[in-house]
Amino acid sequence: MSITGHALFTSQVILVTGAGGAIGSAVAKALAAQGASVVLMGRSLGPLEKVYDAIVAAGHAQPAICPLDFAATTFEDFQQAVSMIRQKLGRLDGLLHAAATLGSLTPVEHFDAYLWSRVLQVNLTAPMLLTRACLPLLKAAPDAAILFSTSAVGQQGRAYWGAYGVAQAGIENLTQTLADELEANTTLRVNSIDPGPVRSRLRALAYPGEDPNTLPGAETVIPAYLHLMSTSGVSGQRVRAIDYLNNNPLV
Repeated sequence: MSITGHALFTSQVILVTGAGGAIGSAVAKALAAQGASVVLMGRSLGPLEKVYDAIVAAGHAQPAICPLDFAATTFEDFQQAVSMIRQKLGRLDGLLHAAATLGSLTPVEHFDAYLWSRVLQVNLTAPMLLTRACLPLLKAAPDAAILFSTSAVGQQGRAYWGAYGVAQAGIENLTQTLADELEANTTLRVNSIDPGPVRSRLRALAYPGEDPNTLPGAETVIPAYLHLMSTSGVSGQRVRAIDYLNNNPLV
Protein backbone atom coordinates (compact mmCIF):
# COMPACT_ATOMS: atom_id res chain seq x y z
CA MET A 1 0.00 0.00 0.00
CA SER A 2 1.56 3.27 -1.09
CA ILE A 3 1.16 6.33 1.07
CA THR A 4 1.17 8.47 -2.05
CA GLY A 5 -1.92 7.00 -3.74
CA HIS A 6 -5.55 8.02 -3.41
CA ALA A 7 -6.74 9.43 -0.10
CA LEU A 8 -7.41 6.44 2.15
CA PHE A 9 -8.87 8.32 5.10
CA THR A 10 -11.00 11.07 3.57
CA SER A 11 -13.54 12.46 6.06
CA GLN A 12 -12.19 10.25 8.85
CA VAL A 13 -11.10 11.49 12.28
CA ILE A 14 -8.13 9.68 13.80
CA LEU A 15 -6.58 10.21 17.22
CA VAL A 16 -2.81 9.71 17.45
CA THR A 17 -1.09 9.53 20.83
CA GLY A 18 2.58 10.33 21.19
CA ALA A 19 2.02 12.60 18.19
CA GLY A 20 5.09 14.67 18.99
CA GLY A 21 7.45 11.70 18.83
CA ALA A 22 9.24 10.16 15.88
CA ILE A 23 6.68 7.52 14.90
CA GLY A 24 3.61 9.40 16.14
CA SER A 25 4.45 12.54 14.20
CA ALA A 26 5.31 10.61 11.03
CA VAL A 27 2.05 8.64 11.17
CA ALA A 28 0.00 11.75 11.94
CA LYS A 29 1.42 13.57 8.91
CA ALA A 30 0.83 10.55 6.67
CA LEU A 31 -2.77 10.21 7.86
CA ALA A 32 -3.38 13.89 7.21
CA ALA A 33 -1.87 13.52 3.73
CA GLN A 34 -4.39 10.74 3.13
CA GLY A 35 -7.36 12.96 4.01
CA ALA A 36 -7.81 12.39 7.75
CA SER A 37 -8.58 15.04 10.32
CA VAL A 38 -5.99 14.16 12.95
CA VAL A 39 -6.22 14.73 16.70
CA LEU A 40 -2.68 15.19 18.02
CA MET A 41 -2.31 13.96 21.60
CA GLY A 42 0.94 14.09 23.54
CA ARG A 43 2.65 15.25 26.69
CA SER A 44 4.37 18.43 25.46
CA LEU A 45 2.66 21.23 23.55
CA GLY A 46 5.75 22.35 21.60
CA PRO A 47 6.29 19.14 19.59
CA LEU A 48 2.54 18.89 18.91
CA GLU A 49 2.54 22.43 17.53
CA LYS A 50 5.39 21.56 15.16
CA VAL A 51 3.40 18.64 13.76
CA TYR A 52 0.30 20.85 13.57
CA ASP A 53 2.22 23.50 11.62
CA ALA A 54 3.67 20.92 9.22
CA ILE A 55 0.23 19.49 8.46
CA VAL A 56 -1.32 22.91 7.89
CA ALA A 57 1.64 24.08 5.76
CA ALA A 58 1.15 21.01 3.55
CA GLY A 59 -2.43 22.09 2.89
CA HIS A 60 -4.12 19.24 4.72
CA ALA A 61 -7.14 19.37 7.04
CA GLN A 62 -6.53 21.40 10.17
CA PRO A 63 -5.67 19.04 13.03
CA ALA A 64 -6.71 19.36 16.66
CA ILE A 65 -4.22 19.49 19.53
CA CYS A 66 -4.87 17.75 22.84
CA PRO A 67 -1.92 17.93 25.27
CA LEU A 68 -2.17 15.30 28.01
CA ASP A 69 0.49 13.80 30.27
CA PHE A 70 -0.27 10.08 30.44
CA ALA A 71 1.64 9.80 33.72
CA ALA A 72 -1.00 11.88 35.49
CA THR A 73 -4.10 11.58 33.29
CA THR A 74 -7.24 10.03 34.77
CA PHE A 75 -10.15 8.30 33.06
CA GLU A 76 -12.18 11.48 33.57
CA ASP A 77 -9.51 13.48 31.72
CA PHE A 78 -9.73 11.09 28.80
CA GLN A 79 -13.51 11.30 28.83
CA GLN A 80 -13.29 15.09 28.59
CA ALA A 81 -10.88 14.79 25.64
CA VAL A 82 -13.22 12.41 23.85
CA SER A 83 -16.15 14.71 24.58
CA MET A 84 -14.18 17.49 22.88
CA ILE A 85 -13.64 15.28 19.85
CA ARG A 86 -17.35 14.49 19.71
CA GLN A 87 -18.36 18.15 20.00
CA LYS A 88 -15.76 19.56 17.60
CA LEU A 89 -15.41 16.78 15.04
CA GLY A 90 -18.53 14.68 15.47
CA ARG A 91 -16.93 11.26 15.05
CA LEU A 92 -13.88 9.08 15.64
CA ASP A 93 -12.72 6.48 13.11
CA GLY A 94 -9.36 5.45 14.49
CA LEU A 95 -7.14 5.40 17.57
CA LEU A 96 -3.42 4.94 17.07
CA HIS A 97 -1.30 4.46 20.18
CA ALA A 98 2.29 5.67 19.73
CA ALA A 99 2.97 7.19 23.17
CA ALA A 100 5.63 5.41 25.23
CA THR A 101 8.23 5.94 27.91
CA LEU A 102 11.26 3.73 28.58
CA GLY A 103 11.83 4.35 32.27
CA SER A 104 15.19 2.74 32.92
CA LEU A 105 17.09 -0.41 31.99
CA THR A 106 17.51 -1.81 35.48
CA PRO A 107 17.46 -5.25 37.10
CA VAL A 108 14.09 -5.96 38.72
CA GLU A 109 15.90 -6.36 42.05
CA HIS A 110 16.85 -2.68 41.95
CA PHE A 111 13.94 -1.18 40.00
CA ASP A 112 12.50 1.91 41.68
CA ALA A 113 8.88 1.24 42.72
CA TYR A 114 7.64 4.71 41.73
CA LEU A 115 9.28 4.51 38.31
CA TRP A 116 7.83 1.03 37.78
CA SER A 117 4.33 2.36 38.43
CA ARG A 118 4.89 5.36 36.18
CA VAL A 119 6.11 3.27 33.24
CA LEU A 120 3.13 0.92 33.51
CA GLN A 121 0.80 3.90 33.81
CA VAL A 122 2.10 5.57 30.64
CA ASN A 123 2.59 2.44 28.54
CA LEU A 124 -0.33 0.24 29.60
CA THR A 125 -2.91 1.73 31.96
CA ALA A 126 -3.34 5.07 30.19
CA PRO A 127 -3.72 3.45 26.74
CA MET A 128 -6.39 1.14 28.19
CA LEU A 129 -8.25 4.04 29.81
CA LEU A 130 -8.10 6.16 26.65
CA THR A 131 -9.29 3.24 24.56
CA ARG A 132 -12.17 2.66 26.97
CA ALA A 133 -13.16 6.32 26.74
CA CYS A 134 -13.03 6.19 22.93
CA LEU A 135 -14.99 2.98 22.48
CA PRO A 136 -18.50 4.50 22.20
CA LEU A 137 -17.40 6.80 19.35
CA LEU A 138 -15.31 4.12 17.66
CA LYS A 139 -18.13 1.57 17.80
CA ALA A 140 -20.45 4.11 16.15
CA ALA A 141 -18.11 4.47 13.16
CA PRO A 142 -18.72 2.23 10.11
CA ASP A 143 -15.21 0.77 9.96
CA ALA A 144 -12.99 1.93 12.81
CA ALA A 145 -9.59 0.70 13.97
CA ILE A 146 -7.49 0.65 17.12
CA LEU A 147 -3.76 0.12 16.67
CA PHE A 148 -1.36 -0.37 19.56
CA SER A 149 2.41 -0.03 19.16
CA THR A 150 4.47 -2.79 20.73
CA SER A 151 7.99 -4.25 20.64
CA ALA A 152 9.87 -7.52 20.71
CA VAL A 153 10.24 -7.43 24.50
CA GLY A 154 6.45 -7.74 24.72
CA GLN A 155 6.74 -11.30 23.40
CA GLN A 156 9.97 -12.40 25.05
CA GLY A 157 11.19 -10.92 28.30
CA ARG A 158 14.73 -9.61 28.30
CA ALA A 159 17.06 -8.81 31.19
CA TYR A 160 16.91 -5.21 32.46
CA TRP A 161 13.90 -4.15 30.35
CA GLY A 162 11.76 -4.36 33.48
CA ALA A 163 8.59 -2.28 33.49
CA TYR A 164 8.76 -1.41 29.80
CA GLY A 165 8.87 -5.07 28.77
CA VAL A 166 6.08 -6.00 31.19
CA ALA A 167 3.92 -3.14 29.86
CA GLN A 168 4.50 -4.28 26.27
CA ALA A 169 3.45 -7.81 27.20
CA GLY A 170 0.32 -6.29 28.68
CA ILE A 171 -0.36 -4.39 25.45
CA GLU A 172 -0.08 -7.66 23.50
CA ASN A 173 -2.68 -9.25 25.76
CA LEU A 174 -4.90 -6.17 25.77
CA THR A 175 -4.94 -6.20 21.96
CA GLN A 176 -6.07 -9.82 21.87
CA THR A 177 -8.62 -9.31 24.64
CA LEU A 178 -10.23 -6.31 22.97
CA ALA A 179 -10.25 -7.95 19.55
CA ASP A 180 -12.01 -11.00 21.03
CA GLU A 181 -14.54 -8.91 22.96
CA LEU A 182 -15.41 -6.72 19.98
CA GLU A 183 -15.44 -9.38 17.27
CA ALA A 184 -19.03 -10.56 17.57
CA ASN A 185 -21.08 -7.36 17.66
CA THR A 186 -18.95 -4.61 16.10
CA THR A 187 -16.91 -3.86 12.99
CA LEU A 188 -14.15 -2.37 15.15
CA ARG A 189 -10.69 -3.81 14.40
CA VAL A 190 -7.93 -4.07 17.03
CA ASN A 191 -4.32 -4.87 16.16
CA SER A 192 -0.78 -4.24 17.37
CA ILE A 193 2.35 -3.37 15.43
CA ASP A 194 6.04 -3.73 16.21
CA PRO A 195 7.85 -1.01 14.23
CA GLY A 196 11.25 -2.55 14.87
CA PRO A 197 14.38 -0.41 15.32
CA VAL A 198 13.90 3.12 13.98
CA ARG A 199 15.48 6.45 14.87
CA SER A 200 13.65 7.79 17.91
CA ARG A 201 14.28 9.28 21.31
CA LEU A 202 13.23 6.07 23.06
CA ARG A 203 15.62 4.02 20.92
CA ALA A 204 18.46 6.42 21.71
CA LEU A 205 17.77 6.13 25.44
CA ALA A 206 17.71 2.33 25.25
CA TYR A 207 20.85 2.07 23.10
CA PRO A 208 22.99 5.13 23.91
CA GLY A 209 26.06 3.69 22.16
CA GLU A 210 24.26 3.08 18.88
CA ASP A 211 24.83 5.34 15.90
CA PRO A 212 21.32 6.61 15.00
CA ASN A 213 22.44 7.14 11.42
CA THR A 214 22.57 3.37 11.01
CA LEU A 215 18.82 3.11 11.69
CA PRO A 216 15.94 3.75 9.29
CA GLY A 217 13.77 6.79 9.88
CA ALA A 218 10.24 6.46 11.22
CA GLU A 219 8.81 7.29 7.80
CA THR A 220 9.99 3.92 6.47
CA VAL A 221 7.45 1.97 8.56
CA ILE A 222 4.47 4.24 7.87
CA PRO A 223 2.94 2.03 5.12
CA ALA A 224 2.52 -0.79 7.66
CA TYR A 225 0.72 1.54 10.07
CA LEU A 226 -1.58 2.83 7.33
CA HIS A 227 -2.31 -0.72 6.22
CA LEU A 228 -3.54 -1.74 9.66
CA MET A 229 -5.52 1.46 10.13
CA SER A 230 -7.31 1.11 6.79
CA THR A 231 -7.75 -2.59 6.00
CA SER A 232 -11.08 -4.20 6.84
CA GLY A 233 -11.19 -7.76 8.14
CA VAL A 234 -7.84 -7.74 9.93
CA SER A 235 -8.23 -7.90 13.71
CA GLY A 236 -6.49 -9.50 16.65
CA GLN A 237 -3.19 -9.57 14.76
CA ARG A 238 0.35 -8.68 15.77
CA VAL A 239 2.28 -7.34 12.78
CA ARG A 240 5.99 -6.69 12.52
CA ALA A 241 6.51 -3.72 10.24
CA ILE A 242 9.49 -5.40 8.58
CA ASP A 243 7.35 -8.41 7.62
CA TYR A 244 4.72 -6.18 6.04
CA LEU A 245 7.34 -4.20 4.12
CA ASN A 246 9.10 -7.35 2.90
CA ASN A 247 5.81 -8.74 1.62
CA ASN A 248 4.87 -5.44 -0.04
CA PRO A 249 8.07 -4.32 -1.81
CA LEU A 250 6.34 -1.55 -3.77
CA VAL A 251 5.21 0.50 -0.76
